[in-house]
Amino acid sequence: MDKKIETLQNKQREALLGGGEARIDSQHKKGKLTARERLHFLLDENSFEEIGMLVTHRSTDFGMEKEKYPGDGVVTGYGTINGRLVYVFSQDFTVFGGSLSETHAEKICKIMDLALKNGAPVIGLNDSGGARIQEGVVSLGGYADIFYRNTMASGVIPQISAIMGPCAGGAVYSPAITDFVLMVENTSYMFVTGPNVVKTVTHEIVSSEELGGASAHSTKSGVTHFACANEIEAINHVKQLLSYMPQNCEENTPAIVYDPTDEHRPHLNEIIPDNNSQPYDIREVIAEIADENTFLEVHKDFAENIVVGFARLAGRSIGIVANQPAFLAGVLDIHSSVKGARFVRFCDSFNIPLLVLEDVPGFLPGTDQEWNAIITNGAKLLYAFCEATVPRITVITRKAYGGAYDVMNSKHIGADMNYAWPSAEIAVMGAKGAAEIIFKRDITAAEDPNARWLEKEKEYSDIFANPYRAAERGFIDEVIEPADTRKKLIRAFKMLENKVVNNPRKKHGNIPL
Repeated sequence: MDKKIETLQNKQREALLGGGEARIDSQHKKGKLTARERLHFLLDENSFEEIGMLVTHRSTDFGMEKEKYPGDGVVTGYGTINGRLVYVFSQDFTVFGGSLSETHAEKICKIMDLALKNGAPVIGLNDSGGARIQEGVVSLGGYADIFYRNTMASGVIPQISAIMGPCAGGAVYSPAITDFVLMVENTSYMFVTGPNVVKTVTHEIVSSEELGGASAHSTKSGVTHFACANEIEAINHVKQLLSYMPQNCEENTPAIVYDPTDEHRPHLNEIIPDNNSQPYDIREVIAEIADENTFLEVHKDFAENIVVGFARLAGRSIGIVANQPAFLAGVLDIHSSVKGARFVRFCDSFNIPLLVLEDVPGFLPGTDQEWNAIITNGAKLLYAFCEATVPRITVITRKAYGGAYDVMNSKHIGADMNYAWPSAEIAVMGAKGAAEIIFKRDITAAEDPNARWLEKEKEYSDIFANPYRAAERGFIDEVIEPADTRKKLIRAFKMLENKVVNNPRKKHGNIPL
């Protein structure tokens, strides 16, 4: 038996070396950790249980049978993060550049199947050169097997993708289906076609970083939710993200112990400027409402006219969607609508209550928006709120104009509680534009049209640019003092914690994609 145990230990040592010391050194010189080092920092100490350590590829073409490595370029298994079960795979760039083979894919699929059966999150640490060319269509089939499982798992268990190196071609579609994508600045990139293909086809000269780096995807495309300075920061972000999520769609969000204190927040009374055209930072409002230092912003550098993210309120996890008056006046456009819709649907999938902070002057006008389908894209946010069954509360801090009032979780589309501050303005449009339309003849005929315009603008503003008409109709449940907002929200979410909605039976809706 001793001899057999020695054989086992030799095989295990070989597997732990991946592609060998030279390639591990090369990985470190690029500023990258190895697949196993990443798992070491991600998981609780001594919690990792590896599955498939001794798997090798089955390819015999191009002399591949002479070059085999235990594990075949991916480390898979399960462990815990802060005591909670997770399933993980970590691609090993030191073995065939982390390329995906038939057996590499089978290992990933195995842990995804286990995650679904046991209702626990899947975390993928991607660092791969793509499909293993020597295996041809077999490797392509492996990708499709993974994509299918990503889709089946969507909305059932949380899925997080951390891009730690290259992720190109078909490989990008697995992360794209998952719930959150994180990238590392300067060492990771994602694109369907690389710089060389782009140059050949379109004659554009672009670097990998410019085409698909963390900065490009966190600011321009919105593909990645977090751009991290280094791999450790990315791993810590994964841990923080998970802390706001349940294990699966059947569970409620995790709560931490909270001792009630004085929930009065007088600073909220001072945030809204007297001039309704003057911007302010909605993050100040979030900071006062949420538990201290618990707000984790998602997609921070993309579509900055809307702010989304997770926070805790009295120890419980909530999702926040907030218009940002400090950027484009908080107007809704294509990117902000899609950003908001995606976040709302995630929260609804995993029983995370939604808080909407509204200060929106409307949808962004212009040919660029119309020709690029603001109608369809704006409808995505509307659809997402309409179908959400989690507790939903809206607080209108200032402007709520036009169709954007409807879209931002209004009472009419199923919001449970709708509050407004005294500074709220709820109307079809701003007083200036409304006066120009309603009183056009009166203004034109006046001796002093400008003076008459200002007079009529004030008249319209006095009637409609306040929350009281909506409150009279019951569209606003209560007009509240800003300083009382946190207290009201804690009580309202507590009241709604057993909410049940029975929607019409159907296979699934047809969201305007």
